Amino acid sequence: MSSNKKYWKSVEELNGSSVVETLRQKEFTEEIPVEDFLGDKEKLADSKTTRRDFLKYVGFSTAAASLAACEGPVTKSIPYVVQPDRIVPGVANYYASTIADGFDFASVLIKTREGRPIKVEYNDLSEVKTGANARVHASVLSLYDNNRVKRPMIGGRNVSWEEFDRETRTALENTNGDIVLLTQTFASPSTTKLIQEFSAKYGNVRHVVYDTISEDAALNAFQAKYGRRALPNYDFSKAKMVVSVGADFLGDWQGGGFDAAFAHTRIPKNGEMSRHVQFESNMSLTGANADKRVAVKPSQQKAVLAALRGGSASGDLPERINEAVQNAHKQLRAAGSGAVVVCGIPDDEAQKWALEINESLGSQVMDVSNARVIRQGNASEVAQVVKDMNNGSIGALLIAGLNPVHTLPNAKEFIEGLKKVETVVDFTTRIDETSVLSKYVAATPHYLESWGDVQFTEQAFSLMQPTIRPLFDTRQFQDTLLKWSDNDASYYEYLKETWSGGLGSKTWSEAIHDGVFEATSPVPMPSMPASGGNAISLDVDDLDGEGFELSLYTNVAIGDGQQFNNPWLQELPDPLTRASWDNYVTMSRTDAEMLGLENYHVADGGLNGSYVHLSVGDTIVQNVPVYIMPGQADGSIGLALGYGRKAGVQEEMQTGVNAYPLYNDFKSMQKVKIEKAPGIHEFACIQLHNTLMGRGDIIKETTLEIFNTRDAHIWNSTPEVSLNHQETPVTSPEVDIWESFDRTTGPHFNMSIDLNACTGCAACVIACHSENNVPVVGKEEVRKSRDMHWLRIDRYFSSEDTFTDDLEKKENIEGLGSSLSEFGELEQPAENPQVVFQPVMCQHCNHAPCETVCPVAATSHGRQGQNQMIYNRCVGTRYCANNCPYKVRRFNWFSYAQNDEFDYHLNNDLGRMVLNPDVTVRSRGVMEKCSMCIQKTQKTILDAKREGRALRDGEFETACSSACDKGAIIFGDVNNEGTQILEKKNDDRMYHLLEYVGTKPNVMYQTKVRNTTEA
Repeated sequence: MSSNKKYWKSVEELNGSSVVETLRQKEFTEEIPVEDFLGDKEKLADSKTTRRDFLKYVGFSTAAASLAACEGPVTKSIPYVVQPDRIVPGVANYYASTIADGFDFASVLIKTREGRPIKVEYNDLSEVKTGANARVHASVLSLYDNNRVKRPMIGGRNVSWEEFDRETRTALENTNGDIVLLTQTFASPSTTKLIQEFSAKYGNVRHVVYDTISEDAALNAFQAKYGRRALPNYDFSKAKMVVSVGADFLGDWQGGGFDAAFAHTRIPKNGEMSRHVQFESNMSLTGANADKRVAVKPSQQKAVLAALRGGSASGDLPERINEAVQNAHKQLRAAGSGAVVVCGIPDDEAQKWALEINESLGSQVMDVSNARVIRQGNASEVAQVVKDMNNGSIGALLIAGLNPVHTLPNAKEFIEGLKKVETVVDFTTRIDETSVLSKYVAATPHYLESWGDVQFTEQAFSLMQPTIRPLFDTRQFQDTLLKWSDNDASYYEYLKETWSGGLGSKTWSEAIHDGVFEATSPVPMPSMPASGGNAISLDVDDLDGEGFELSLYTNVAIGDGQQFNNPWLQELPDPLTRASWDNYVTMSRTDAEMLGLENYHVADGGLNGSYVHLSVGDTIVQNVPVYIMPGQADGSIGLALGYGRKAGVQEEMQTGVNAYPLYNDFKSMQKVKIEKAPGIHEFACIQLHNTLMGRGDIIKETTLEIFNTRDAHIWNSTPEVSLNHQETPVTSPEVDIWESFDRTTGPHFNMSIDLNACTGCAACVIACHSENNVPVVGKEEVRKSRDMHWLRIDRYFSSEDTFTDDLEKKENIEGLGSSLSEFGELEQPAENPQVVFQPVMCQHCNHAPCETVCPVAATSHGRQGQNQMIYNRCVGTRYCANNCPYKVRRFNWFSYAQNDEFDYHLNNDLGRMVLNPDVTVRSRGVMEKCSMCIQKTQKTILDAKREGRALRDGEFETACSSACDKGAIIFGDVNNEGTQILEKKNDDRMYHLLEYVGTKPNVMYQTKVRNTTEA
């Protein structure tokens, strides 16, 4: 007998609520705000696009980022009516685009998930190796910065774009005096054309380009010699001999991006590799990778270049420097067309000499026919703008992509002039020091929300396309110029029309798909007069004996400071000092002792240091911490630009001091006075040990001569242990105490790290953060050694002149007295040490010591070679971390997301949009570490299985290997014959870290080889 009982789903249904009937008739009680996304209803009525089509093509995202075109991140979800063809839940889409913020230029691929950009990759189709450095990889997080400007403003109040356009156009049309357009380097043909049209409409427009970090001297020299305002293009893959005088060409020198080509010449092939000699003041990334580094003061660098040019000794240089210069000159001449000289001296004449030296060598490394155009600033014109602002001749100032109130050396004069300009419009992505003082603030989108074109060289171009609809009510600078020029076209239409018929062999769709193409610019770059009188000449005679010489530089994390509010970059340790969350004066130990300055470690391992006041002329920067830096030239100091911002930066990230006031006349070399200041600074430094202390089993290195002439067991010996009183290699199965399982079935993953190719750039560290949702913990936690980086790059200094001398000193120690003194000496870096970088992540040991001590089996070994972490099992005993000889496991002390104590973009819905849904966000109390990006390897296997094909060589990638355009990190399946990873495993240079422990890692290293051959 059937039951006729009635079941009620809710009290409302039982009581006959009207809500129940409404829900029966209609799923949603509220209207879905489709019009908020589509815009004007009248335009919608005229459109042929139906609501169903709209939802089909736009798709769905729970964060509604792909639908965003409103005032803030959308919190209402819209379901799929028909699943979008191009968006499959759980499957990533990739879009080619370009970053061009005036400092960093790179062609990139953007990984999106359900409409959210979550990761930046390098676009390997680009012929111009501008490289995706750490800042480029971190730029995706800046998209989700809650401190961005969300809508246009007038006088500090939010307005509509209609009101903004109405007021600004009226102001421009009634301007008395010049209209000055002060912009970053856009390097964009369509933007150049648009500015020309805007200038023609108003008639009194002057366009001035301002590079925050000036390359004015190099631009002037190139223009004087070749008649175009550009920079030489260098292909270091053709170099056999490189001599650099003050040029950090593995860093940001002339726009950067030279490191990938250079790294390929550093790997020994057929017994050959390039040789690199560096003359510099600060220990730079480039100097750290040199075969021979010579520390010289800034005032000596021009004399070094003159001696290289003339081939004779200089009376202005000490004996040791003259000898090094003469040897370098001989090797340059011997290398001929395979040689190149690069110069970082901010001096017109010095830059001209460098061009002449390369011409005389017939250098095939330097290319002037296809010159770089990603730096176009003109320092003298910028200085003139400041003067004209103060004399009242400028009626309107339009600022785009810049923060001159913070970055100009003469910012006080600029601020005074700003008060005398009637109309000031700031096009910006955030409220910064300049926008605070501007009446009109035009909210501009992030590059991932923008269209554009970029010209890297005279022949190489890249396109920028949006990978997400604008998150806020923003508008591109170019769209505003179109409005002001009475052009009804959108910038996308304008861009497409500009390139119609001019994309070389590609169609518009192909160019958008690839992101890069070669062509001739449809808009000739405007001719600009060379700056006059911008030469710097620091001679020893000019020094008063009391002053030091300052070299200003940019580091790999912060650069010129545009992404200062990016926590990934703030917490990225400097490759050389291993300190984060700070800038500081770098100083030699000799000078520090003379001034009574010190660095010391306290009980918890934290590094402390003294403060100083710096004076350049009448400008004083107070309370700058001091870091005693091996390799710093005596009589010189270094200081990083880009720090010290306050406006638009959340309190936790307002770090460091602003060094731009010391950047007098845009010259990176200054005479400076130093005064000791009271107080002690607390550094967030993650590496306490500076030297190897002769531990040659961690870093193995040899010279090119020994590499070519001696057997591998001499320079890359395998550790041995005693078995029945017989010395037996640790690789022999006879000495194993483990019972290994069969690893020949299916993929078995290995990773190779080439110490010759690794420059220490740290792009891999940020890529790992981005892919694996690695949290930021803040300065205080880093100081307690609680950083969460899954991948670290250890940096070692030699305690003698070379690492070989270190090893000899260790082996010759005899007796207790010698041991006590000389082992202590091995802990102190040399005055000018050799440097080596070593990336270290979980080694994924086949005989993993962490696995045997875990009481809950939270860490285990997979058949494919990965050491796996099961977070739900982990109870946080930390036994595994204690038992790991590589110290690569991280304990999750706190919940770092949605925790007010750690406000680093993961405490709001917008910031969390960057999280990778394929990777678990770990809660507190668990161990976490490198997984070899198991989510990526499994996807690759499943893709091949679905397509019914064999796996290809190079198809497997981790975040770090795909980020390394230098080829230092190779990842793959060693069970697949003929693969690059198998070739690396069988290479004579291969060794394992701490191999004598017997852990049998799946990560291997390639012995570092130095070309020490003198002329």
